[in-house]
Amino acid sequence: MSVLSPVPSVLPDVANETGLAVKGRLDWVGMGAIHAPVTLAGEDGQAVRFPARIDAAVDLQRGDVRGIHMSRLYLHLDRALGAEVLTPAALRRLLTLFLESQGGLASRAKVGIHFEYLARRAALISDNSGWKAYPVSITGLLEDGHFQLELGLQVLYSSTCPCSAALARQLIQQRFREDFAGDGQVDAGRVLDWLGTEQGINATPHSQRSAADIKVRLKPAFDQFPIIALIDRIEQALGTPVQTAVKREDEQAFAHLNGSNLMFCEDAARRIQSALDSDDHVADFWARVSHYESLHPHDAVAEASKGIAGGYRAGAGSLGGGV
Repeated sequence: MSVLSPVPSVLPDVANETGLAVKGRLDWVGMGAIHAPVTLAGEDGQAVRFPARIDAAVDLQRGDVRGIHMSRLYLHLDRALGAEVLTPAALRRLLTLFLESQGGLASRAKVGIHFEYLARRAALISDNSGWKAYPVSITGLLEDGHFQLELGLQVLYSSTCPCSAALARQLIQQRFREDFAGDGQVDAGRVLDWLGTEQGINATPHSQRSAADIKVRLKPAFDQFPIIALIDRIEQALGTPVQTAVKREDEQAFAHLNGSNLMFCEDAARRIQSALDSDDHVADFWARVSHYESLHPHDAVAEASKGIAGGYRAGAGSLGGGV
C-alpha cells in the first residue's frame, strides 16, 4: 500500500508570475455560473432560499501579473451568501471583500446573481391560487468607491392584437348581415341565440403569450430588493399577466380582460415606460417586450428606456459592461 507524500509547506503560485510573454490589463476576470443558494426576504417578511447561478469578477489592472486570486472570490461569496439575507448593503460588503482579497490587483468588482423568484398568485375569480416563477437577476458593481445596483426580471403576459380584433369584428358584422338580411325587424332573442353559436362568432382576434424583460437601476435608498413591488407595478401596467390556477370562471374573466385590453407591442412598451417613469425609486430603466406572434413565425418587439444621459439608451447593455 502506497503512502502519500506530505503536502509541501510552500505551494507554487503560478498565477502571480511576472515576466509574461504577453502583457495586458483585463477588463474582467472571475467565474461564471457558480451554483449557490441565495436567501431573500419573502412577501411575508420571512427569509426564503432560492437556488441561484452567480457570476463573480474583478478587473486585473496590473498587466504584468498572470492572474487574480480566483479562489478568494469563491470563498467570500460562499461565506457571505450562507451567513445572511441578501440585501443591497450585504452585496456592497461582498464586493468590498472581493477587492480587498486581491491585494491591489483589482480596482473594481462585479457580481451577478440569477435565479427564479417564486410568488403565490391568486386566481382572477375563484378562491384558488398557484405558484408563478419570475426569472430575476441582481447585479452589483463597485468602482472607485461608487456602488451601482441593477435589478432585472421577466414578466409573462397575454397580448391581443388590436388589428386582428378589428378585422374579426368586421367579419362578424358581415356574417350578421348575411344571416339576418331578409328580416325587416330583428328579434333580440334570436340575435342572442345567434351570438352564442360558432356561426355567430365566426372570427376571433389572435392573442399570444408575451414577455417583458426589464432592467432597472435602483436609487440607493433600499434596504431590501423590491422584487414583488416591481413585478406588481409591471403586471398592473400591462393588465393581462399570465395566470396559474384557472377554473372556467377564471378563464372567462381572462378572456374578458384580453378583449378589453388590446395592445400592440408599442402599446405594451409605452405602458411599462410610463409605469417606471413615475417610480421615484428607479434611477434608470430599460424594457424590451416580445410578442410571440401566433400569426407570424417571428416576434413583434419594442424597447423603451428612461432616456437619461449615459443611461441605457446610450448602449449600456448591462451594469459594468460585458455579458
